[in-house]
Amino acid sequence: MYGCQPCLLAPSPVLEFICLEANKLTNQGIYTARQLYFKTQRFVSKYRLNYECKPSRHYKALYSQAAQQVLGAVYESFDSYRQLLAAFKNGEIPIKPTVPNYRKKGGFLWPATQSKHSNW
Repeated sequence: MYGCQPCLLAPSPVLEFICLEANKLTNQGIYTARQLYFKTQRFVSKYRLNYECKPSRHYKALYSQAAQQVLGAVYESFDSYRQLLAAFKNGEIPIKPTVPNYRKKGGFLWPATQSKHSNW
């Protein structure tokens, strides 16, 4: 039997900064993967995505495990797109899937801070 305990965190500038950097790294990873796909019609590997984004200041702002987790989620979305595209070509699904799109600018903001930082 498993239990779940919620951990409620109060908004803080450090936590907000981490969320913003993770969002920026996600968009950078999506950009890298999309460019490789559009130019070569090949999909990026998880390791290549980490290698390409490692010099980034957004990658360096996070702990390496957190940055790798963020880029792993980007890889998973493109892997899912690859599988859906194969299913579409085999006639298993009727609608052609679209390439994963970018996240909204600003990342994760709490409702109390949204009005204060709405221009991000």
